[in-house]
Amino acid sequence: MCWRREKLLNEGFLVACVGEAGWQVVRLQFPNMSLWIIQIAVVMLSLLISRSHQKKDPVLYCSACRAIVDELSYSISQVDPKKTINVGSFRLNADGTLQDKKVPLARSETYLSELLEEVCSSMSDYALYVDPDTQEKRYKRFAPRDNGGTESFPDIQNFKFDGMDSSSALKFACETILEDLDEDIISLFSQNTQHVADELCSGVSACCGYWIGCLDSPHG
Repeated sequence: MCWRREKLLNEGFLVACVGEAGWQVVRLQFPNMSLWIIQIAVVMLSLLISRSHQKKDPVLYCSACRAIVDELSYSISQVDPKKTINVGSFRLNADGTLQDKKVPLARSETYLSELLEEVCSSMSDYALYVDPDTQEKRYKRFAPRDNGGTESFPDIQNFKFDGMDSSSALKFACETILEDLDEDIISLFSQNTQHVADELCSGVSACCGYWIGCLDSPHG
């Protein structure tokens, strides 16, 4: 179904459609332009538009987004909630000095920024997991934490280890998400937002959504 029409020049216009394959140019009309030029323009525009809207692997990017949330949540949980940090304030004391403002260390922008710098390196601890009952695929953590936590892990035989390519792809997806959404991630965690994974991965980024492409959400 075509739903976008852009006027390009006087008496000329472009009609493009969006579907499962992304944007496609379906008609480029310039009454005063020779046919062969129009055909070349259509081909070139189709290539450019399809590349810029190429679909991202939903399993890979949804898993990367949820892995980011899991890793950050775990790191935050390891910090003493009583620890605070001074972040300053725009309010003034009676003597004209700035008021001190303290926030929990684990929820501070400084600490969260440090976590984001390292979080994608944890993607090497993840691999593709295939649910034995539903055959649903998702990248999950297979490696235990450094502190030997008691968290349970799925049966190792249901993981698919495809070498460095698999973890590299997940790391790249992680880095892509951070590049676009680092401020949104810090905001969600600093506000101690409930259901961060749903807010970030299904809402803000749409990487786990169904109707909008990953990172094509108007929020991103």
